[in-house]
Amino acid sequence: MLEQESVILSPLGKETTYTCEYQRDLLFPISRKSKRDEIHVPDRLPFKGVDLWNAYELSWLNTKGKPAVALGEFILPCESPNIIESKSLKLYLNSFTNTIFDSIENVRNIIQSDLSEFACADVQVKIISIEQFTENRIQSFNGFCLDTLDVECNQYVVETDFLQTENTIVSETVYSNLLKSNCLVTGQPDWGSVQIQYKGKKIQHEGLLKYLVSFRNHNEFHEQCVERIFMDIMQKCQPEQLTVYARYTRRGGLDINPFRSTEKGFPDEVARQCRQ
Repeated sequence: MLEQESVILSPLGKETTYTCEYQRDLLFPISRKSKRDEIHVPDRLPFKGVDLWNAYELSWLNTKGKPAVALGEFILPCESPNIIESKSLKLYLNSFTNTIFDSIENVRNIIQSDLSEFACADVQVKIISIEQFTENRIQSFNGFCLDTLDVECNQYVVETDFLQTENTIVSETVYSNLLKSNCLVTGQPDWGSVQIQYKGKKIQHEGLLKYLVSFRNHNEFHEQCVERIFMDIMQKCQPEQLTVYARYTRRGGLDINPFRSTEKGFPDEVARQCRQ
C-alpha cells in the first residue's frame, strides 16, 4: 500500500471514539519506503539509528481494580519497515485504561509484542514508574548553539542550497532549538531541537541554521524530517561521519525522537529536553 493511501486510512485527523478496553488492532503501521524513496535512501541504509518514543499517558487496572500509572519508553529500530502512526498508538495505549493486568511485566510484554508485530521488527519496551522517571535529569544538547547567530531568515520551505562547506576539516557538534515542521496530514505544528555531529569539511554555521529554519512550513513526520536532514547534509556537504538527533515536544501524550548516524545505532545520552 502506498504511504499516502495508508495515511488516508489511518485515524490521523479524523474524529475518534476512545476505547478503554485493550484492543491491539487500533495500532496502524505506515511504511517508511515511499518517503525514503523520495529522498533517495537506498535499500541498504546509509545510516544506523532508532526512533525513541516516550509515552506519558499509560494506565491500567491491577487485579483489585485499582488504577496503575506509568510511563513507557519504546525504541523502534530504523531498519523496521514500518513506523507506527502516532494517533493510533495513543488510541491503543488508551485502550489499556479499564483493562485488568496481573503485573507490570505483563503490560510490558503485550505492548512489546504488539508494537513489534506492527513495525515488523523487534521493538524494545520499558515501563517506568513515576518515581523512577523523576530521577531523570532535564538536559540540553551539547555543542555550539546555532541559535546565537544573528542571521536573516526569509525561507520557510526546505532549501538545501543553504548548506555550504569551507575548506577547513573539523570534528564538531552543533545544535538548534528552532526546528519546526508540520504534521504531514493534519498540519499541526511539530516543535523540536536537533543536534548535528559530523567530521569533515566545516559546514557554514549561518547556512546550516537557515537550512534548519527552512523546515518551518514543511509537512512531514518526525522520522522523515530527520532522515531528510541526514540525507541533505550527506549529499551537499559529504562529511566523513554524520549523526543527526532530534528531540520533539510531546503531542497527545507522546514524544518521538529520531536518531540517525553513520557511526552508531543509539545516542550516548538521551538528553531529555526542558520542553519534554
